[in-house]
Amino acid sequence: MKFRDHWVNASVTALENISPSIKLFQITPKNGRASWTPGSNIRIRVRVEDRSEIRTYSLIDTGVEDEHYRIAVRLIEDGQGGSRYMWSLNENDLIEISQPHNHFELSRYSTSYTLVAGGVGITPLVSMAKALSNSDKPVRLIYGVRTRSEAAFGDLLKTWLGERLELSVGDEDGPLDIASIVNSVDKNGELYVCGPIGMLEAISKLWRKSERPLGLLRYETFAASGHYPSQEFMVEIPRLNKLVRVPAHQSMLAALQEAGVELMSDCKRGECGLCVVDVVSTTEPVDHRDVFLSAHQKAENRKLCACVSRSAGGTVTIDTAYRGL
Repeated sequence: MKFRDHWVNASVTALENISPSIKLFQITPKNGRASWTPGSNIRIRVRVEDRSEIRTYSLIDTGVEDEHYRIAVRLIEDGQGGSRYMWSLNENDLIEISQPHNHFELSRYSTSYTLVAGGVGITPLVSMAKALSNSDKPVRLIYGVRTRSEAAFGDLLKTWLGERLELSVGDEDGPLDIASIVNSVDKNGELYVCGPIGMLEAISKLWRKSERPLGLLRYETFAASGHYPSQEFMVEIPRLNKLVRVPAHQSMLAALQEAGVELMSDCKRGECGLCVVDVVSTTEPVDHRDVFLSAHQKAENRKLCACVSRSAGGTVTIDTAYRGL
């Protein structure tokens, strides 16, 4: 599997509040860190309501500075619990982490680089900005935040990029002009995006409409981002005669697996599509939080990615395609 993990012991060796809702974690693996490249992430075992779950966090350095990993975690009170666990940690606490993965690789051969971040989506782009700071190619970073206090890496990025950094503050400047950003990318330039699912969908739609090469649009997702607040819902599987409760702070995939429903999965980020199930019916809208299904498939509501997507309450009836004994 692409996302097979090798787990190692590590400790939290430093903590710093870098904005009202974002905390910086310095993590030191017990036996030394592995090498990695800009755009990489690590996976961390967290405890959510006495369950062991896995969350993914982007590495914000460049992979060459020292023997530590650094991640930034935004506290999401109505999320699935991973950020609340991380914020409960203290210095010297022990955790389990994976080796670095990189499925958001920074190309070295583009004619230009446009980086777009929404909120805490800046985290994978910090290492890219550092790597590109001395590039002789055109580089532009658009960093969108709701309030100026949430621009956690603004000063650092300004030091590296100077006028190539464009900070957009929502309560001062309004929302990002997505159309203008997409249209500004030259025909052979690359666009790197990380932010809320609505921003990713809007940029993807405009990119396709412009008939630009799909391979030049690259994006990172974070599963906490949805169109509706996370809340409890029920999953009915008629063929297996099962009715499974999915708590607000648990993924549909995890709840089904706990109930003995076998589903294939890998990335657990809504990217690979292995956990896709058929939707028979639903009493409430499906909150599609993946980037695997197309906009047309999401509008049809006939399939969903169980690892990140969920129902906005009520009951969703599915067919897992699993033929149990």
